[in-house]
Amino acid sequence: MVVAMNEMMERDIFGFSSTNSIPINADLGWRDWSPGINWDDFTGADDFHGQIESMMTAAVDHHDWYTCVSPTSTNCPGSPAEDLIPSSDDTAVRLVHLLKAAAESLSGDLKTPALTEAILARLRELLLVRTTSTGMERLAAHFTNALHSLLDAAGDVEEPLHQPCEFLGAFLLMQDMSPCIKFGHFTANQAILESVAGERRVHIVDFDIAEGVQWASLMQALVSINNGSPPPHLKITAVARYRRSVQETGGRLADFAASVGLPFSFGQCRTDYDGQFRPAGIKVVRGEALVFNCILQPGSAGGSFSFISGAAALGARVVTIVDEESEGVGFEGRFMEEMMRYSAIWDALDAGFEKQGREREMVERVFLGPRIAGAVERAYKGMEALENLGKRLEAAEFRRMGLSFFNICQARLLLCLFSEGYRLEEEGTNKLVLCWKSCRLISASVWSAPPLLSPEESYLSS
Repeated sequence: MVVAMNEMMERDIFGFSSTNSIPINADLGWRDWSPGINWDDFTGADDFHGQIESMMTAAVDHHDWYTCVSPTSTNCPGSPAEDLIPSSDDTAVRLVHLLKAAAESLSGDLKTPALTEAILARLRELLLVRTTSTGMERLAAHFTNALHSLLDAAGDVEEPLHQPCEFLGAFLLMQDMSPCIKFGHFTANQAILESVAGERRVHIVDFDIAEGVQWASLMQALVSINNGSPPPHLKITAVARYRRSVQETGGRLADFAASVGLPFSFGQCRTDYDGQFRPAGIKVVRGEALVFNCILQPGSAGGSFSFISGAAALGARVVTIVDEESEGVGFEGRFMEEMMRYSAIWDALDAGFEKQGREREMVERVFLGPRIAGAVERAYKGMEALENLGKRLEAAEFRRMGLSFFNICQARLLLCLFSEGYRLEEEGTNKLVLCWKSCRLISASVWSAPPLLSPEESYLSS
């Protein structure tokens, strides 16, 4: 029986069975190359996440700006304390203390730009004198650049411009190096598949669609699970502020849908200037199953709760939310929380991949660097962070939708493809949290919107 169960789960995860599970190794259509990662070539690495936690609790130096640093809340409670850092790691200790001091001097009661500039100059000195950079130093460089951009632009981080093909390449590489992206995509997609089974029309309203990679495996699943009957018509409406990149994503998705034989249409709903979502911008046809999908990206979460609230106004059947949770208070607290999160990501990457390889450099520069900049900007501007999201949704009469056995198995088997430091936490019946050791990285939860009191309240079109 155990063997049969293992075989069943393997089919559910890596193929298409009657349970409509998503194949982890699905070909994304527009990708025709592989980074050639050797999964057996795992190398030992320093635990930078542990180093940072030790540094945060270590005695600080007695320079004027160090004495200003106050304790902060992090999103990684209870992480085990590491051994004392040897003297050879003094540079790493200084980097973390200086970054904390720079963040505090940039906001709060101090708010001393001249002091911030002096601290950032010292950070750059420490980083430039190194002939070869460690993972901790490269991570510190990204946070230094993000703080410098805030100082120069009075709070507007200017992200580096990358060619779409370069960003997509880095994005796909990150998918192979870490389960963070696929974890959110597959958990959300499996819940969507199960909730729309048997429907002839499916409409997904997607907040901040980015490259649209999430939907390729869902399209394949919708075509494959119908046992020869025509697949449903899939419509995706992208909710975003800017039009050009979204149009490119829509064209790419339309091409992929045509290649697998899926009836497909694509639309866009632009948010207001302040990023707020207006449900009236969505045209919902009577009889289609409406899904709201919200994968929050650092730096672009403004208006996210207005989007989730819009699901209630439109009567969405299911709402899937993937988020990097936040508990930090104030800019300094949230800044250090992001330092902890990304040091855990760095540590996880070091556990399985070359630190100095070409692919690793591209992922750090093109994908992770801009995400760090966006997270720091979001924290600095006090942009909407969905603290206590579950309580807020329940207060708005959203209901928790239990995750299926197969969805949970799918997530667990996904982690088996990566370093053993990854683990999964189940929180309630509707939420999974991906962790690296003790640090929570990202969560995925599934909800249903409150029912409409009357048809007149909706934005349905006949």
